[in-house]
Amino acid sequence: MSREWVNDAIRKIEADAHRSSDTHLYPLPIPGVPDIHLYFKDESSHPTGSLKHRLARSLFLYGLANNWIDEGRPIVEASSGSTAVSEAYFARFLGLDFYAVMPRSTSREKIREITRLGGRCHFVDRSDSVYSEAERLAAELGGHYLDQFTYAERATDWRGNNNIAESIFAQLALEPHPVPAWVVCGAGTGGTSATIGRYLRYRRLDCRLCVADPENSIYNDYFASGDATLTLPTASRIEGIGRPRVEPSFIRTVIDRMEKVPDVASMAAIWFLGDRLGHSCGASTGTNLIAAVRLIAEMRAAGQEGSVVTLLCDSGTRYGDTCFNRDWLDERGLAIDPWVEALEFFHATGVWHEPA
Repeated sequence: MSREWVNDAIRKIEADAHRSSDTHLYPLPIPGVPDIHLYFKDESSHPTGSLKHRLARSLFLYGLANNWIDEGRPIVEASSGSTAVSEAYFARFLGLDFYAVMPRSTSREKIREITRLGGRCHFVDRSDSVYSEAERLAAELGGHYLDQFTYAERATDWRGNNNIAESIFAQLALEPHPVPAWVVCGAGTGGTSATIGRYLRYRRLDCRLCVADPENSIYNDYFASGDATLTLPTASRIEGIGRPRVEPSFIRTVIDRMEKVPDVASMAAIWFLGDRLGHSCGASTGTNLIAAVRLIAEMRAAGQEGSVVTLLCDSGTRYGDTCFNRDWLDERGLAIDPWVEALEFFHATGVWHEPA
């Protein structure tokens, strides 16, 4: 291992972080609930366009600090898309070959982004085989398997260092309710929920964490049962969140509540948000919004004031062929219009009724 090369690689990644500004926190006024404020942390403004930019940076720094990454050694990851896009960015930054092992169903926009950044896509037919195939490919190439699903929760400093939780609370400092009642996020690796949940406890904040879980994800069942051996035969349709198995980085004990969200609701939510927020969002942001709406409706019914913060995980520009394509939605029986109407009614009145 070349200590000089590793030192320079860490310097380059740190310099890249210093060149990047913090991500924005956008309010979404809800006329029907004027005493409860909803905010979106816009992670799509990272250089690689998603929340996964933070994770990729942390995984590379973790690998470098552990002496696992060195000059000329290929980087391999198991990823459904956004993590691989961000990791391809950092691999190119360091002059390293990058291979993303992913299901064939991954959106074409993400595949194009990975290859544009110099990465190579290695496809598998079964989503549950990405782990073993990534490990096999790394061994074959003499490379390093980043393994986001194992290391996400430990690669990020949850105590501070401008992690996403610290950033959110710094930006809320001058708002009417600087400590929100809830922070809402999804879980793919579980790294973000682990970081936020730990930070809330470490800082002794009177705020709770809700994780929004899509269909075909085992996390909600695991949260309820504690059985880490549970699995599902199919993968989540909402890219970036939900898993068919319990990942090592998903820390159940730091989560206060989970909300199971139908895929049709997630899709409808991003069509609704495009007009109201003025930013195009991916479906995982829609999953977050539905969970946040449920919480706000409960707060309103209980006569509570306060705020709720959730994440805008990535841009909807990556999903033009899928989530924002009416033919694609119709082929999958995702009738979004009743859910869009329910969201519009909630926005105007503060009353939430989910379609049957």
